[in-house]
Amino acid sequence: MGAFKVTTPVPISTIIPTRNRDRVFARTLASTATQEVQPAEIIVVDASDNDATEIICSTRIDGLLSRVRYFKAITAGAAVQRNQAFEHISQPFVLFCDDDILFERGCLKKLWSAVEKDASLGGVCSLITNCHYTPPGRLSRALFQFLNSKPENSYAGKCIGPVLNLLPEDRADLPEVVPVEWMNSTCTLYRRAAMPDPPFPTHFVGYSLMEDVTLSLRVGKSWKLANARTAKIFHDSQPGDHKSDPAVLAKMDLVNRHYVMTQVLERTRLSDYIKLAVQQLFNLAASLQSPKGWVAFPRVLLAKLHGIFEILSTQPPGLQKS
Repeated sequence: MGAFKVTTPVPISTIIPTRNRDRVFARTLASTATQEVQPAEIIVVDASDNDATEIICSTRIDGLLSRVRYFKAITAGAAVQRNQAFEHISQPFVLFCDDDILFERGCLKKLWSAVEKDASLGGVCSLITNCHYTPPGRLSRALFQFLNSKPENSYAGKCIGPVLNLLPEDRADLPEVVPVEWMNSTCTLYRRAAMPDPPFPTHFVGYSLMEDVTLSLRVGKSWKLANARTAKIFHDSQPGDHKSDPAVLAKMDLVNRHYVMTQVLERTRLSDYIKLAVQQLFNLAASLQSPKGWVAFPRVLLAKLHGIFEILSTQPPGLQKS
C-alpha cells in the first residue's frame, strides 16, 4: 500500500443517516478514522429516540480528521434523512454511507483516486465483501435472459428488464475500476456536479427501497458509473423496525420498482409490465423455499395486491404497445 498518509482531509462530504444504532454507528466512525484518505466533513442526520448518537458525534475520535456535523432528523426515513443532510454539504464530492459499515484498508483512498483520475466519472461505489454478485443458477439465468431480452456472459453491475439491479462482482481478471449501470448507497462516492438536487425524489419514504437505484440511474444518464472493485467494505447489516415486516417490504418492492421502471427508465410498454409481473411472481415463488416464507406468504401476497391497487390508482391512462 505504500506510506501514503493524508494530513488534511479531501474535499468530500460524507452523509450518514441513522436511527437508534449508536453502537454500530460509533464503529463506522472509528473505521473512518483508520483510513488514509478521510472526508472533510461527516454530516449525520439522526432519527434516534435518545441522545446516544449525538453524544458520539460530539466526542473526539482518535485519528479522525473529519469534522462531524450533527443534525436531528426532521422526518425519519433513509431518503429524506439523506436529502436533509444534502442541504448542508460544503464539498464538491458526496459520499453516501450506511451507519453499519466497516472499511477495509485503503477503501476511501481507492474511491477518491477513481474520481480524481476520470473527470467523466459521476460516481463510484465500493465492493461489499459479504454481499456481492454470484453467478446465477439455471432458473435465475433464464429469468435474467428473459428480462434482459438477450443473454450476457455476466449480469454483474447491471440493471436489467423493468428494473432488476444486480451487484458488481469481484474477479481477479477484472480491472480495479469496472463500469456498472447502477450503484447502491451503502458506500458510494458521487461528484456533486453530477447529482440532482435534492438527490432523492419525495416518492421514497421509510426504508426507501430502490432510492439508491433511482439516484444512480439518473446520474448515469449523463455520467459514467463504476465500481472500484478493490475498495472494499464489510456491511454489518443490522435488524430494525423498517426491515421487520415482510408485507411492508413486499408492497414497497413492487411500488418502488414500478416507479423506477416508469419514471426513471421510462419503460412503459406492455412487455415491460409483463416482465415486472414475471419478476414479482418469481420472487414470490422463491420466498416459499423457507418455512418463514410460507408463514408470511398470505400477508405478502395481500401486500402485493395492495401495491397493484396503489399503482393503478396513480397510473396515468394508456400504455405503450410493445
